[in-house]
Parts: sequence; structure tokens; C-alpha cells
Amino acid sequence: MKQQAQGSGLTLKRAGFTTGFGVLAATLGSAVGLGNIWKFPYLTGANGGAGFLLIYLLATLLVGLPVMIAEITLGRRAKVNPISTMEQLAPKGKPWWLVGVIGMIAAFLIVAFYSEVVGWVFAYIAKAIDGSILSSDKLVTEAAFASLISNPLQSLLWQWGVLLFIGGILMLGVTKGIEAIAKKLMPLLFLLLLLLCAVSLSLDKAGEGLAFLFRPDFSKLTASVVLTAMGLAFFKLSVGMGTMMTYGSYFRDDQNIPVTTLRVMAADLGVSMLAGIAIFPAVFTFGFAPSAGPSLVFITIPAVFSQIPMGQVLMVVFFILAAVAATGAMLSLMEVPVVIFHERFGWTRTKATVVTMLLLAVLGSVCALSNSTLADFKLFDLNMFDLFDFVSSNIFLPVGGIAIALFTGWAWGKQHFIDAISNHGQLQNRQLAHVLLFLLRFISPVLILIVMLKGLKVF
Repeated sequence: MKQQAQGSGLTLKRAGFTTGFGVLAATLGSAVGLGNIWKFPYLTGANGGAGFLLIYLLATLLVGLPVMIAEITLGRRAKVNPISTMEQLAPKGKPWWLVGVIGMIAAFLIVAFYSEVVGWVFAYIAKAIDGSILSSDKLVTEAAFASLISNPLQSLLWQWGVLLFIGGILMLGVTKGIEAIAKKLMPLLFLLLLLLCAVSLSLDKAGEGLAFLFRPDFSKLTASVVLTAMGLAFFKLSVGMGTMMTYGSYFRDDQNIPVTTLRVMAADLGVSMLAGIAIFPAVFTFGFAPSAGPSLVFITIPAVFSQIPMGQVLMVVFFILAAVAATGAMLSLMEVPVVIFHERFGWTRTKATVVTMLLLAVLGSVCALSNSTLADFKLFDLNMFDLFDFVSSNIFLPVGGIAIALFTGWAWGKQHFIDAISNHGQLQNRQLAHVLLFLLRFISPVLILIVMLKGLKVF
């Protein structure tokens, strides 16, 4: 599907997603990431199980979903990159284009540190295949992980390898690259998850793992837990950084945006829950304490799989699964600067991708070396990896989300939004638009601001 893109006076032939499944797979790929595997299931179990899930779902409907729908709708209406989208749709003379700039900066900062984590995942596929991390002793798996992240050459090479891999896909274009890969990876993701779930549920203490995940404990639902759920609802759907606006610009004109986003939300939650079912029964069966973050994936998981029949094969499957989850997120993040360079400067897609990769290789290297050469270099008492994570998560993403909500709810115009979301038809979407406008004007930005202030430790 060819579209016309306007950028800095240039007119470029522009590809888009060609099928409804391609739209869904690519958008889901952007939302699903390593957080589905190492963060969301643990937070669910540690904060009240089913009770936390209910709070998360409510927060998603009030915070994440309205902003996601708004961002995609803006992108589809303009069919250009995020900076040009805001220029095109904003009232004349208003600097709303800065929202696109904020998204681009956020994407750069996130890829700078996230590509290093993805590099660890790819490195662990190799380690799982050669069996070097297959040990039930957590001291051994801890030492293996420490050896990887403290080796500057390995850290850089794996990170640059990831950037080359993602860049190679992006050079193929939107249809033959992003969409084609997403249509293969998302079904594979679910198949691998189901395989690991089947194995995990056959273990002796599977019930304890499931109880950790799903047993409701409403006594844990404190104000802090509610804020955690709100933060997850916003960050989990990959909004506020231009990715959904960019992918929205590739949406088909007949795509029902609210229905698509609901499917993405449900599938994204499904991935997180399946990951929890795949991981925590095994963790409890072999007597490990549940944890979140890199320690779960790179230290606990190898120790757990070492005690399961065919554990080495299943460990390879797990790290391939993690790589698949990370790839979709990386594609959407890197696509933001690529399409901006391509359309704003009139560069070929290949040149735009190469420049993006080189910039990220330089910027990302300071994160890759945060556990080795630059371990003692800190700003605001944070190393570069943690600083990039903190600034992007607690400043750029919330500011971007608030700006998109306010622009859609107030500056763009009520009728523009209603027409864009309903394709000038679709009666049910016209009715839904009024509810969304209320949320975008009065509810979502306030709740995102609260999440932002909590992240900045204002309270």
C-alpha cells in the first residue's frame, strides 16, 4: 500500500502495512518486550496477583489505551513521521512539532540501553547452546552473567550485533521488513510460550507458581501498588515515544483502530501471563525465590532449566523466545529516527538506517561499558545505563504521553478526532470518540503526571 509522505517540502513514495494481521502483529510486536518476561509477571505476583491485574486493567483503560489510540489515530491521519505529523495537524504557529522531537530523543535513549540488554539475550542463546551456563548453582550462573557484562569487548560486540540485525530488517522497508518479520515472529512467540508453559505446568510445584501469580491478595493493594499498576499501564503499551504514531502512519485506512488496540492490549497481557506460567512454576518447584529483572532471566532461569529433563534444549527455546520479544520492540523504536531522517532530510531508507545505527552504536556504547570501563563514571549518582533508563522512563515518555493526550483532546479539535477515528463512518467509533476525548482531556494526562511525579520521587 503506497502512501504520499510530506516532509520539509519533499514528496516521497511511502509504504504501509498491507494486511490486517500485519497491522496487529507489528503493533503487538512494538508493545511486547523483555518487560513481559522479566517484570510484569513478577510485579503481578508480588503485588496481589489477580487484584493487581484488575487494577492494571482499569488503569490501562484510563491511561494507556486512550493515549495509544490517540497516537495511532494522529499517525494514520497524517501518514508521515511524528515530527511532520504534529506540524501538519497542529494549529499554525504552535510548536507541537516538539512532541515528535521528544519522541525521537526518547527512542534514542531507550535503544541506547535496551540494545545492550538485548545483546545479553542473544549472547545467552549462544551460551545456552554450548551449555556453559547449564548449572543448578546460582553462584555459577551469577559468575557467568558478571563475566559477560563486565567484559567491554563482548558488551560492545553483542550490542553492535543487535543494532546490525535490527538495522538489516529496517533496510528491507515497512512491508518486506517490519511487517513480514512481525507476521512470523508473533505466532512463533506464542508457540514457544505454550511449549514452555506445558513443561512448567507438569512440574511438581506448579500450583505454588500459579498461586503466586494469580491468587488475589487485596491486602497488598496499597496506594504505591496502584501507582505501580498505573505506571505499567502507561509504559507497557509503548506509547509516548513516537512508535505508535509512526506505526499508525502505516495503518490501512480501513483498519478499526480501537478494535486493533484492544486486541493488542489483550494479546500483550496474554504474553505476560503465559510468561509467568512458563517461569514461576519451575522457579517454585526447584526452591528459588521469585525475582524480577536481569537476575531472573540471566541467573535464575539457567539454574532452573538445568534441573529439568531436556533442560538445555528448553533453555535455548527460552532465550530464543526472549530474543523474539525484544526484536519487535527494537524494530519499532529504531523505526522512529529512521523514518524521521528518511522523510525530513529526503535520505534513502538505507542511508537513514545506517546513520541511525552509527549514532546508536556511539550513544549505546556508554551504556554497554557501564559495568566495565565506565563503571565509575556517574551523573546524579547513576551510571550511564541507569541514567538513560531513568531520564527516558521518568521524563521523556510521560511528557510525550501528556502532550499527545492534551494535543488530541484540546488542540487538534473534537471533530478532527471523531472523523479520524471513525473513518468518517463506523458509528460505534464515533460514539466511543466522545468517551476517549473526555479521558484524554481530563483523566489520562492527570494520571500520567502522577506517575511521572512518583518516578521523579516527588512523593
